Amino acid sequence: MGMTMTQKILAAHAGLDSVKAGQLIRAKLDMVLGNDVTTPVAINEFKANGFDKIFDKDKISIVLDHFTPNKDIKSAEHCKQCRAFACAMDVTNFYDVGEMGVEHALLPEKGLVAPGEAIIGADSHTCTYGAVGAFSTGVGSTDMAAGMASGEAWFKVPQAIKFNLTGKPQKWVCGKDIILHIIGMIGVDGALYKSMEFTGDGLKYLSMDDRLCMANMAIEAGGKNGIFEVDEITEEYLKDRVNRPYTVYTADDDAEYEKVYDIDLSRIKMTVAFPHLPENTRTIDEAGEVKIDQCVIGSCTNGRIEDLRNAAKVFKGKHVAKGVRALIIPATQKIYAQAMHEGLFDIFLEAGCVISTPTCGPCLGGHMGILAKGERAVSTSNRNFVGRMGHPESEVYLASPAVAAASAIKGYIASPEEV
Repeated sequence: MGMTMTQKILAAHAGLDSVKAGQLIRAKLDMVLGNDVTTPVAINEFKANGFDKIFDKDKISIVLDHFTPNKDIKSAEHCKQCRAFACAMDVTNFYDVGEMGVEHALLPEKGLVAPGEAIIGADSHTCTYGAVGAFSTGVGSTDMAAGMASGEAWFKVPQAIKFNLTGKPQKWVCGKDIILHIIGMIGVDGALYKSMEFTGDGLKYLSMDDRLCMANMAIEAGGKNGIFEVDEITEEYLKDRVNRPYTVYTADDDAEYEKVYDIDLSRIKMTVAFPHLPENTRTIDEAGEVKIDQCVIGSCTNGRIEDLRNAAKVFKGKHVAKGVRALIIPATQKIYAQAMHEGLFDIFLEAGCVISTPTCGPCLGGHMGILAKGERAVSTSNRNFVGRMGHPESEVYLASPAVAAASAIKGYIASPEEV
C-alpha cells in the first residue's frame, strides 16, 4: 500500500522505508518552536530533567508574541525567562519585540520551514506550516522540552483525509471561507488525529496566504496536521526565503485515505462561524443582521499582507460605524512595513481603525482588545469558544478580512458587497 504526503515525511524522519496509520514512531525534527506562554513551561521541564544543552541552536525557534509587548508583570517575567534561556543556549532564531511577529506568520516568512520537514511547536496552530508541504503539528510544552534536548519526538502515524479542490473561488471568497466551509461540513472533530491533505486543480487559484490560513485551521477540525501539495506557487514563495536543500513529497496513487472529499471552490460562498464553535457556520446571506461591537483583523490566520489589502479595499473611502472598535494587527514587522509603504495604513486610519504592533493579543483574550460582558466581535482569528476573547458572556464570530471590514463599516455582520 502506498503512502500519503504526511506518511512519507514521517517515514523519512524515522529512518524507515514505509509507515502505516496507527504505527508508533520516533522521528527526527527539523524545527522545535515555542512562544512566551509555552516556552517557560518547557524551560522548567528541560531543567527539571537535567538537560543543560539543546540539540541544535539553529533548529529551535522562540517567538515572544502572545503577551507582548508585555501586558503585565507575569508576562514580563515569562519573557525575561525566555530571553535568558535563548541567550544561555545561543538560540539562533530568537525573536523579541522589534523583531518578532505572530509566530505562524513569522517562521514561513523567515524561511525557517520548508517542504518535507518535520516540525513541532508548543502551540496548537503549528499545523500552519503544512502550507509549504511540511509535516507540522502542535505539542505540549513537555514535548517541546524533550524536542529541544533530543531533536526527536514520538508520533502515532495519522490516518488521512484527502480534500480534492477544484474550480475557481468567487469574488471575495478566500482561504478563510474555504476552511470554514470545510469545518462546517465535517465538524470540529471531523478530522480527529488525522492528516488533512489538500490537492487538486483548484490549488492554482489559492495563494500562499490562502494556504497558510487553511493549514492553520486544520486543528479546528481536530486534525493532527494539514498539508498542501507543493506546486509552482509554493516554489515561488520559497525561492527567496529558503536557502537550504529540501525534499518535496507527493502522495502515491494508491495511498490510503479514510475519506475523500471533492470540494468545488466555485460553489463556496463567504462564510461566518457563529458562536461558540468554528463548525457553527453560516454563509453570509444566512447571517442576518448581527450587531457587533468590535472588529479584529489580524492573527496567525489572517494577518498577512493579502489579508490587509483585502480589508483596505473594503475600508477605502468608508468609515467604521459609530460604536464599533476596529483593530488592525499586521502579523509581522515586515508585513507592518509593507502595509505602511503601500498606503494601507492611511486607508485604515482615515476609516477610524487603530493599528497595532504585531501581537496575538486579542485572539486568545490576552490583551489589546478584550471583550466585556454581552459584547460581540467579528474576528479574522481561528477560535470562538466561550470566553475566547474576553468575558464568558461575550461572543466571537469568525470571518474573512473582507467580511470583517464590511461588518465594521455597517455595524453588523455584512458582506463587502453591501458597503
